[in-house]
Amino acid sequence: AVDFSAIGGIGRQPRGLLVTVAVNWLIKPLTMTALAWLFIRGLFGPWIPAAMGQEYVAGMILLGVAPCTAMVFVWSRLSDGDPNYTLVQVAINDLIMVFAFAPIATWLLGVSDVLVPWDTMLTAVGLFVVVPLAAGWLTRLLLRSETRIQRLEVQLKPVAMLSLIATVLVLFMVQAQAILGNPLAIVLIAIPLILQTYLIFWIAAQWMLRWHQPRSIAAPGAMIGASNFFELAVAVAISLFGLNSGAALATVVGVLVEVPVMLSLVAIANRNEDLFPA
Repeated sequence: AVDFSAIGGIGRQPRGLLVTVAVNWLIKPLTMTALAWLFIRGLFGPWIPAAMGQEYVAGMILLGVAPCTAMVFVWSRLSDGDPNYTLVQVAINDLIMVFAFAPIATWLLGVSDVLVPWDTMLTAVGLFVVVPLAAGWLTRLLLRSETRIQRLEVQLKPVAMLSLIATVLVLFMVQAQAILGNPLAIVLIAIPLILQTYLIFWIAAQWMLRWHQPRSIAAPGAMIGASNFFELAVAVAISLFGLNSGAALATVVGVLVEVPVMLSLVAIANRNEDLFPA
């Protein structure tokens, strides 16, 4: 459960948080949409049927509008990020996601000629964003004691990890035929997704560098935008387009490429720590 009381620490690193919010919500959705159009509709158009290409673009847009809120803690820890700052940025992004995900995703899908009913999108956001956040907040409220909260988090951590692994395995099993039967499509989808990850990391890191942010702030700040809340993107893609849709496949490809690419970014951040203030 995200600790929204952490938002009270917003004044500690306002510049780092400004970069995070701007990159995640003003830049990342647009660059993902642009790269999806450029590669899927443009450069790779001759190898992708138009109707399926529309669904691939839709899935990629959903990934671009969903900044990471869970695995970023892992990436932050691996790059010696400030855990308190990481917690604050996740809390802020979760709060923004409640109000911004649906309108931004619906708008970008609309300009991409993918029409999504508002009620369907809002229902998906309610089920996969609002309900889990509200349940976590209510649990914290009922437990009251920080000791109890920490004990529960420790107990639930293995369950959460197993649930995530089970979800990914089910997705791969369902999409196995599409993945094995059309490896070219997987590669074509993966290329813009990988480029997007490195591009967003570079934009955020350069911005942090210009504003003289310490590496403990710059690293997790760049990681949260570079990685995706793929669980949300997959769930919304399945809700809107179906389990066997091209949109669902595109989000699953996002899952496939995320871990190795993010580990490479952790290595880059660790190799360049001397560029940032201590």
